[in-house]
Amino acid sequence: MIGLLNEDSPLCYCIHTRSRHEEMVFQQLEDKRIPSFLPKLEVWSRRKDRREKIQKALFPGYLFVHEILDPYHRLEILKTPGVVRILGNEHGPVPVPDPQIESIQKILNGKTAVSSFPYLKEGQLVRVVYGPLKGCEGFLLKIKEAKEKLILSVDLLQRSVAVEIDGASVEPASLFWKVLVKGDAPGKV
Repeated sequence: MIGLLNEDSPLCYCIHTRSRHEEMVFQQLEDKRIPSFLPKLEVWSRRKDRREKIQKALFPGYLFVHEILDPYHRLEILKTPGVVRILGNEHGPVPVPDPQIESIQKILNGKTAVSSFPYLKEGQLVRVVYGPLKGCEGFLLKIKEAKEKLILSVDLLQRSVAVEIDGASVEPASLFWKVLVKGDAPGKV
């Protein structure tokens, strides 16, 4: 797959960084003269004592480089403190299509309100992070236009309840607390 690409032209690649190291990695890559793109959005901080607008990475833990990924540049990127890896598959780094990067840039340069939204799929285990159901976990049953349907199950009772919830108030939940047993029906934990 990667062998079909022209290796003489710069392409965009996604760089995975250590947690909260995006800005530091971005600055170091810029110092090395490696063209980088760290999409940020302005958000209100969630401090208890005060609120202020801060710049936050649109994709926490990730940034993009626009470079020819020859062995020299690849090594320079990977040697940068805070860089974990260059995203790819078993064949090597995979470039991000230019139209996707251009779309992100247009959205951020536009005058519309932008907010980060978790990548969710139907059937995925999610956790509510805002609102009166904060802390609840369940399966995302259906994704509609403005609301998602969340299924909360009580194992002991072998019953479930469905609730409509705003998609921005949930995030993917880690599966470390539950392991689905083979043969379990969807919606049961």
